[in-house]
Amino acid sequence: MPPRPGPRVFRIAGHRMTNVSACPCGLPRALVDCCGRWHAGEPAPDAEALMRSRYSAYTLGLTDYVLATWHPHTRPAGLALDPPGTRTWLGLAVRAHRRIDDHRSEVEFVARSRIGGAPAQRLHERSRFVREGGRWFYLDGDLLG
Repeated sequence: MPPRPGPRVFRIAGHRMTNVSACPCGLPRALVDCCGRWHAGEPAPDAEALMRSRYSAYTLGLTDYVLATWHPHTRPAGLALDPPGTRTWLGLAVRAHRRIDDHRSEVEFVARSRIGGAPAQRLHERSRFVREGGRWFYLDGDLLG
């Protein structure tokens, strides 16, 4: 029996990844089988998947993806993500996913990060998403606690 090929190595925004690298969104899947699909252009199936993929994009420095998945009516003209190595993303916890109707959803989450040796920060947000043309977009959000 021939040996199985080893992991394929590639870079995403300066991060060394393999086809078996864990997805940053916290689900127990490889990046290529999880958020990497949405990063490559496949439409996210629901608002939670899009929110997780946006979190992963932030951790990987995928500015273009974050902007492309932001609704045009609320999208900023530009976005400067933290330079590589300045912020360490510590995890994502999805608290709730509420489908309002076929074209609107809300996702409540907590994302934790740290800059340098500073204490960890948490972003607790209830985000609103809309579905247009078969794709979900981040619309806006409310900061919570």
